[in-house]
Amino acid sequence: MALWKETTENEQGTAPAQEQSAPPSPVPPRKEISAQGRHESFFGPGVTIEGKIEGDADVRIGGKFTGNIEINGNLEIDKGARVAATINAATVTIEGEVEGNVSASAQVKLLESGQVIGDVKAATLTVAAGSRMRGMVEFGWTASESAKLASIRVHEKAKTGSAG
Repeated sequence: MALWKETTENEQGTAPAQEQSAPPSPVPPRKEISAQGRHESFFGPGVTIEGKIEGDADVRIGGKFTGNIEINGNLEIDKGARVAATINAATVTIEGEVEGNVSASAQVKLLESGQVIGDVKAATLTVAAGSRMRGMVEFGWTASESAKLASIRVHEKAKTGSAG
C-alpha cells in the first residue's frame, strides 16, 4: 500500500501515471499566505489562551484568545474563533469574531463570516458581503498622511474647545 504519493515497485508497473491521494487530515489545511522563511503557529478549536502573542511568525487562531497580538507576520482568525485583543500585524484575515482594535501595515480582509467590534486601520481593506463590523475604519493612508490628519484633528478640537 502506498502512502502520501509514494509508490511501490508493484504499483509503478500497474499504474505508472496515476497519483495516490493523501488521506484526509483532521487539522484544517494551512492557507499558503506565509512568507518564505517564516513559520506558522496555530492553536485550534477547544483551546483558550490569555496573554500576549508577539514575534515574526505567522499566527492562525482557531480557538479563543484574550490579550494583545503584536506580530510582523500574518494573522488568520478562523471561522468559529473568538479574539478579544488589540491586534497589530502585517496582514489580518478575519473569518471569526474580533473584539478590539485591528491595525495592519498591509491589509485587513474581513471575510463573509467575519465580525469586528472595534476600529480597523490598514493600508488596504477587503470586506466580503455578509461580514459585520461596528467601529471606525481608516484605510488607504500612508503613515505620514495619518499623522498629519491626526494633528489637524487635534488642532481643530483645540479651536472648538477654546471657543465654548
